[in-house]
Amino acid sequence: MITITREDNMNLMARYPDNYFDLAIVDPPYGILNKTKRGGDHKFNMDEYSQWDVKPDDEYFNELFRVSKNQIIWGGNYFGQLWARSPYNKGFIIWDKKQPETLNNFSMAEMAWSSLDKPSKIFEFSVRKNRNKIHPTQKPVELYEWLLKMYANQGDKILDTHLGSGTIAIACYNAGLSLTACEISETYYLSALEKIKEVVPKTAIHTNDADAFSLTFPEQETSKNGMHKLYKEHVEQLRLFKEERAKYYAMAK
Repeated sequence: MITITREDNMNLMARYPDNYFDLAIVDPPYGILNKTKRGGDHKFNMDEYSQWDVKPDDEYFNELFRVSKNQIIWGGNYFGQLWARSPYNKGFIIWDKKQPETLNNFSMAEMAWSSLDKPSKIFEFSVRKNRNKIHPTQKPVELYEWLLKMYANQGDKILDTHLGSGTIAIACYNAGLSLTACEISETYYLSALEKIKEVVPKTAIHTNDADAFSLTFPEQETSKNGMHKLYKEHVEQLRLFKEERAKYYAMAK
């Protein structure tokens, strides 16, 4: 089940109890914005992204660690808070972009901090294959599929607090895993939905955008591997969200 909302990630995490998610895979802003950044065969206008390219504070990481049992955080080398939480290196994850040193505006590799006590691993995937980008920090579907294969288990609930291009949603769907994700930017949120809809059936996606998909889950007659209970939990969460949303718009009038 893929659940996507357009909202602030702090609001999303506040609705969930401690250790609700088995694994959080997040790609927060690093605060190292360039004026422009190439994406596929075009340049991004970074005005949209620059509004959100602010490094998350301690409050964000406290909430992230509260609601998730384990974390994989891209850009871990930029966040000193993570080093303070772990007395030793539990194993970094490296994406080697197979990039010629002569190209500009790209790093040769990206590093993720992991709370999982496993050896460091390197994923090699050419950045040139990551074409048709809709987000300046877009990760390929293949990278997320590899991460899920290496670090997630069947039945795990996955969290992403910065949906971005939505490629993690496609990977979770392909792996048969449940994902809860949010994106604060309307532009990227709508672009991600369009990209996700190319692969994921409409009936498998649930969001707070009434113009895109239904906000309710289909009724389940029988329980299979505890999924009925999971559906009921999600339905209740979405019911509360709709109530909060209605109150917000009522106050705004």
